[in-house]
Amino acid sequence: MMDLSHMVKENPEMSEPTRLQKIKESARKHPLLMSLAAAVLFGFLLAVPGTVLFIVDYGNLLTNLLSLGIVGLVIGIFLGYPLLLTGIEVHLLAATVSKRRNPPPRGRRFDLVTLILGVLYSPLYLGVTHNVSFKSDWTVTLANAQTHTPVYTQDVLTVVVISLVGLAGYLIVSFLPLAKTPPLVLVLGIAAMYLGTIESILWGVHVCKEFFFDCLLLLLPFNCLLITARTVLYKIREWEAIPHERYKIDRVPLLNWCSRVLENARLWPVVAFLLMWPLFGILIAILVLFGQAPDSFIRAWTETSDWNLSQRVAPQNIYYDEHYLCTVAAGGHQKIVKPLRLGIRHGHQVIVNRQLCIANAFEQVLEERTPRFHRAVRGFYDKYGFPVARLIHSQYAADLIYFLMKPLEWFFLAVLYLTDVRPEDRIAVQYMGDRVPSASVPYSPSRPRSSMRSNPT
Repeated sequence: MMDLSHMVKENPEMSEPTRLQKIKESARKHPLLMSLAAAVLFGFLLAVPGTVLFIVDYGNLLTNLLSLGIVGLVIGIFLGYPLLLTGIEVHLLAATVSKRRNPPPRGRRFDLVTLILGVLYSPLYLGVTHNVSFKSDWTVTLANAQTHTPVYTQDVLTVVVISLVGLAGYLIVSFLPLAKTPPLVLVLGIAAMYLGTIESILWGVHVCKEFFFDCLLLLLPFNCLLITARTVLYKIREWEAIPHERYKIDRVPLLNWCSRVLENARLWPVVAFLLMWPLFGILIAILVLFGQAPDSFIRAWTETSDWNLSQRVAPQNIYYDEHYLCTVAAGGHQKIVKPLRLGIRHGHQVIVNRQLCIANAFEQVLEERTPRFHRAVRGFYDKYGFPVARLIHSQYAADLIYFLMKPLEWFFLAVLYLTDVRPEDRIAVQYMGDRVPSASVPYSPSRPRSSMRSNPT
């Protein structure tokens, strides 16, 4: 056999097809890995322009290369990969329609990855962009820019069960061998896929508040439609390609008619649509036994606030600042931080407890008696208070800060009782809003409570 290695060395262009073939072979052997690598590369390409401009401005090459890697990875995984998976699903459907053949097994792998990532990415996107509190129904008063859950928490079980039934239907239709699967099982699997797809469409319509910014939330229902259409279309063609013996049931005309309908694969989509409703009714009946309401599937979307299908109006969010005493008063357990009432700070409502009022009253005394020292204390507080507040992400952290502040609270209270004739009056009027005059009016024990000034902490 002739050795062509010397010809390749003399003519490097002959090696190019070999490299392309290797890339194609790798893509065939490892389609998921190659698709993920392509998405990450896409993310890096999008991140390069911004990183180059940043390097020109600041010149820290090592730091910016690290930033490029992190930003590119995030863009590739959370933006590039969902878009790429959607493109792959469109290609697989087009190939099934045009070539009249089954997509390769890797097509089913892409289906599963698309569905799993869609279910995981949707709430993650909502949590990051809309600051959703998934445990808070419309009756709960939230803080600042938080948003209520898009699914009524008491009916989440219904939504989850229907999603799992839809996934089970896909697995039955797509993975069970057609020769060993009864047609009625396939039709019920298609009906289950319909239920899951309809629910995904409701989800997309419900949470997509701004089409331009929230369009990524529509990828899950769009991909569910693509997967359902492709799977059903292929199963119909696969059934028609297999020879079948027709059995006639003379004694029971109804069963004979049903058998002929199920043997006609082109009628499967219609039959599945008709069977979808009794299947849905059976699921609801079973869920009622587990404490769900008969209309739980409807209430899951309508018993919410802030979303497109919502029928409830939630109470107005309470605003509280990010310095840690306001965060503690609003965020800790009520039995520990003991909130007293609502107050006004910077034109917004805040939750007030005694510790916060004492600290604010103490600052008032500092501002009146030692203005220079007060400015230094205020600068220190503004510099370190906000970073501390950003670390308070749970009720237990707020409780801990409350206990740590107790010694300072007692010190502040001692100073107030040593310097003020009516310290409790001064404490009581903190954060009283419009009833408080301007900051130029000094505090005087002889003034009534409504005239005492409150300098918000």
